[in-house]
Amino acid sequence: MKYFKIRNLFRAALLLCLFFTMSFSLCASNEGSASGVDVKEIVLGHMSDAYEWHITTWNGHHISIPLPVIVKGESSGWHVFSSERFHDSTNGTFEGFYLDETHNGKIYEHLANGQNVRPIDLSITKNVVQIWIVVLLMAVIFISSARWYRGRQAGDKAPGGFVGLVEMFVMSINDDLIRPSVGEKHYKQYAPFLLTAFFFIFITNLLGLLPIFPGGANITGNINITFVLAMFTLLLVNVFGNKEYWMEILWPPVPTWLKCPVPMMPVIELFGIFTKPFALMVRLFANMMGGHAIILSLTCVIFITCQLGAIIGTPLTIVSFVMMVFMNCLELLVAFIQAYVFTMLSAVFIGLAHTEHSHE
Repeated sequence: MKYFKIRNLFRAALLLCLFFTMSFSLCASNEGSASGVDVKEIVLGHMSDAYEWHITTWNGHHISIPLPVIVKGESSGWHVFSSERFHDSTNGTFEGFYLDETHNGKIYEHLANGQNVRPIDLSITKNVVQIWIVVLLMAVIFISSARWYRGRQAGDKAPGGFVGLVEMFVMSINDDLIRPSVGEKHYKQYAPFLLTAFFFIFITNLLGLLPIFPGGANITGNINITFVLAMFTLLLVNVFGNKEYWMEILWPPVPTWLKCPVPMMPVIELFGIFTKPFALMVRLFANMMGGHAIILSLTCVIFITCQLGAIIGTPLTIVSFVMMVFMNCLELLVAFIQAYVFTMLSAVFIGLAHTEHSHE
């Protein structure tokens, strides 16, 4: 045991020395360089959607995976082509379509009359591909885990390894979160959705922390994605809510003068129908977007301080690196917490829609 501890300490010290050496060399090579680091472009470029998957930049050349563009023009019909066509053309325009940087890099069409309009855009963007990757991972994880249980009885030995890890997650969320929040009577009905939402958000958050393909897309930091997830909860709560739920909204148990003739409390309760999913949407979006922005900003500080020179840049780079590692570790925790909180609040809202009161 002592040998393993010494070996681990030696490895950590070796990696630390390697980082110091690389940092000093990088700072020395960039000393006196006039080129700057566009922090705004790096941060916003990572957090925004794109029609290609950028891998890295080598010697001034962008290495990216082009994605299919599917658009319908104003009068020219449907067009399907690779996003690489925008870079191959001389003026960045292909078949009348171009990427408008003033509108977050969205595709616009240049008409014959001189107008620039937004076409119907069904392109396969980076966020779409990332969602497909997450869905594929979830299918592989749960189908492979489900095969382990075929032909086994309730009293058989519990699974170990990866299947045991998946079972631990599923049973923990189902028994400790979904069942007490939704209620014993209805939790089995909503457990599939809530478990799917948890693992989708959790795996998406983890992949978002990877700097290269197949990760790096800011899915849960996109308010459109969190809006759709919140809308699913809104529909489940209000479409399948029982009569007691709607009675408390339309005629809540408060003094009559708060309900009639001025329906003050019913209006507040109706307004609460939309504030609950709004809170789900904004909480997940803001936390994940803020975490990505901080990590990317700290990463950019490393390259900015290298331009100050080796003597000044190296200690600042070390501090930035330590802070970046700390934020990445914190984001691992946040990735789980945000998935847990979204699932918990959704389960609570669903449970409130199935409350039953006894009447004398």
